[in-house]
Amino acid sequence: MLNAPPPFTIDSQHLYLEIPQSPEAQEQPYSTAGACQRGWINHKCLQAFLPWFKEEIAPTARVYPNSAALPSFWEVVNGTAITFDSDRLVLIPTLAMDDDELRVPQEWVDIPEWVADYYVAVQVNPDDGWMKIFGYTTHQILKTKGVYDAGDRTYSLESEDLISDINVLWVTRQLHDPEALRAEIVPLNPIATTQAENLLERLGHPNVKFPRLAVPFSLWGALLAHSGWRKKLYELRQGLGMQWSIPQWLQTGVANLAQQWGWEKREFAVVAAGMRSAEPFLGLSRQIIVAEHPYELRIFPKSASEDYVWRFELRSTTPGRQIPAGFKLRLLTEDLQSFENNEDTATTPVDMLYLEVILELGEGVVWEIEPTPGDYDREILRF
Repeated sequence: MLNAPPPFTIDSQHLYLEIPQSPEAQEQPYSTAGACQRGWINHKCLQAFLPWFKEEIAPTARVYPNSAALPSFWEVVNGTAITFDSDRLVLIPTLAMDDDELRVPQEWVDIPEWVADYYVAVQVNPDDGWMKIFGYTTHQILKTKGVYDAGDRTYSLESEDLISDINVLWVTRQLHDPEALRAEIVPLNPIATTQAENLLERLGHPNVKFPRLAVPFSLWGALLAHSGWRKKLYELRQGLGMQWSIPQWLQTGVANLAQQWGWEKREFAVVAAGMRSAEPFLGLSRQIIVAEHPYELRIFPKSASEDYVWRFELRSTTPGRQIPAGFKLRLLTEDLQSFENNEDTATTPVDMLYLEVILELGEGVVWEIEPTPGDYDREILRF
């Protein structure tokens, strides 16, 4: 079903959608005029496409990894990812009026964590208030037939090699088309924390207009693959101070960006050993969804000794519900390395999973939960 209002002329092969005329919702800042325009066009494209896609093709479709993460993508690269069922697509909008090719940034093709099954070419006409889906392709076709341009690090595919009717995507999925959607790609070597810090210091200055082209892709891709470092890059380019300091949150309140990710300061009550009544204390809380059920992740200091001990807890927020067997709560170093006693696993249903760790001043850790929570995006929490 084509959802395009008159008087636009609609050809029989392409989908036209009206760009929503809602008030601007781009409250997030960007470091350059180009990034600001990129954020605007991707935001409008998503506003128009996602409601149609959910209604006509995939009711489960949602932004990947979540809406709060989008500015940190759009700051440096064009494109918006959407997941649906077990698949992923990336919208690639353009303001060019000659829809002769799809041009996809290398990040969406060669970073394993970013790779999609489908890539959708969108022509946006903000003056007349419409956008046109002029075709889509798969990762397999883009890698095998696409032309790689080392100058701007993009893969391009001519319009005649695109599938022009987006509704075909629905048909092929209904028929369980066995075609291989993704091509094999070379894994990116991880980078150490010190190297990441050096890259962030260099690329975090807004006077670096095109950070994605300023260093070899092997380094750039590995930096963006780590969600915590991607967020840090965005924050640095906005001139923001420390946004993920747990001690600072407890003292002065949760930073605005962290609030957008769901973190809040809360007062908990605990019964200490030998005491009859509960004593209140401050901690941090985040609501998450795991396997379609609500849970709460808590962080709070266990002691105020010289070796500062922090406690991480995972609890169900459903009265009477336990954490199922097989769930895991895990902590990793900033560069995603394991350490001693960094994981708690529910071997049988339990009331909570918890970890207690001694963290040095300024040390960063990353939390993970299995099964992976909905909307999960790695965070580097600084202590």
